[in-house]
Amino acid sequence: MTVCLDLILIWTLIQEDLIRASSVCKDWNDAAETPWLWRRMCLQRWSFCNVLLGGEKTQTWKTYFLRRSHLEKKMTEGRTGGYTCKTLRGHTGSLSVSVCGLLYSVGHDFCKSSVTVCSASSDGTVRAWNVQNGELLWCSPVQNPLIAIVVDEQRGVVITADSTGLIKTWQAQTGQELASYSTGASHCTLLQYSVNNEWFLSVGTRQGSVCTLAGSGLTKKSNVMVCDTFKVNTLLVSPDKKWITAGTKDNDDFSPKVMYTESLNSPSEDEETLSQSLPVTGCRAAVFIPTQPARLAIVHHSELTQNNKVLTVLDVSLKKSKYKTEIQVQQVASFPLTLSSRDSHVHLAAKDSNCIVLATNHCLQVYSLKGALLGSYTDHTMPISGICVDSFRVVTASQDLSLRVLTWTNDRDRGVALEGRYHLLGGSHTMSSGFTHVACDYSSIVASVESKDGKDVLKAYSFTS
Repeated sequence: MTVCLDLILIWTLIQEDLIRASSVCKDWNDAAETPWLWRRMCLQRWSFCNVLLGGEKTQTWKTYFLRRSHLEKKMTEGRTGGYTCKTLRGHTGSLSVSVCGLLYSVGHDFCKSSVTVCSASSDGTVRAWNVQNGELLWCSPVQNPLIAIVVDEQRGVVITADSTGLIKTWQAQTGQELASYSTGASHCTLLQYSVNNEWFLSVGTRQGSVCTLAGSGLTKKSNVMVCDTFKVNTLLVSPDKKWITAGTKDNDDFSPKVMYTESLNSPSEDEETLSQSLPVTGCRAAVFIPTQPARLAIVHHSELTQNNKVLTVLDVSLKKSKYKTEIQVQQVASFPLTLSSRDSHVHLAAKDSNCIVLATNHCLQVYSLKGALLGSYTDHTMPISGICVDSFRVVTASQDLSLRVLTWTNDRDRGVALEGRYHLLGGSHTMSSGFTHVACDYSSIVASVESKDGKDVLKAYSFTS
């Protein structure tokens, strides 16, 4: 039997059998160590995980697969002591929802357990921390209060915006400032993405426009008006990177727009930006479905329902003819939501092509794309302030100073459901007002805690394998 036939046979085996197959003979051992086999297993199991795709070493992909599988198995046991907790102190300002963002920045060797988290504060500094040991890796010079931060994990670049609209990029591992650009706007929403290995940053402003910058030098490419006089605070890119959705949550009369990224990134002098208003108004929350090219779910205002809130699912596509190119938006589903008038903060995320996660007040709900309520969970005693969702788990942060870790299950009787695994505490209400943000990778969770003395801290939880 040739090695090629061995690979085909091995590919049909489950993980445990693949390990055993490597001991059959030398040819099977060589086949079982093939990098692309482990790489494919990783990408099939975790279709939108934060794996960096640069490495092709056998042990890299194999070690990642085995470590993550083992860690997920341990998480489903929910045992106390299965994680460590570090408090990251150093900021002297607020890390509240309006002035802070958390995103993971990982090194190119994703087998290593070391994870770096970057934070920004109203104290005007960017800080990078080692999540496992709580060490401060670097701190930027003080500038104007920071209001937004995002991280390009693959390139290791941190992007921030301050209260004057000054955009800066930083090297994530060292803190070296790379470039800057002034938008002149006191509010900025940041969205970073890459198209065909080219780097872009779209910035939503208080004036209602979306400014797109390109490359490490932050070269201005375009500036498009979306919602005149209202700030852009909804800004998303589709999984296929062909579409950007922008809108405002501050006015129920405005419709969000979807724009073709090519016309933003490479604008033509004689043609307008290719954009289309979506057939909804009053966007409260939105998310692209991660396993679909360009399927968008939006929670929005509607006068036709009792509580005025509807979730609508739309597909976006491009139609080209001989004389013109136009955007088509097709409704896939639409259904009313059982939200009360006090549910002002809506958090929306997607697990896969048929599962939407919605958090309002202290309740977490799971819907199918057709509107069936698959589950409702009220583990928190105070409003949920942030959620993280992937194909394995859901993490919720709350003002009650707790995090809940739930994992997905799927059986014949109950269908898709969530089971609680961990209840992580963030401190005491005598010193703190609750969690305000949460971010996750597959092995750790970091959340910001609003302190009553104005010096917010980060809580970092690392799950041990």
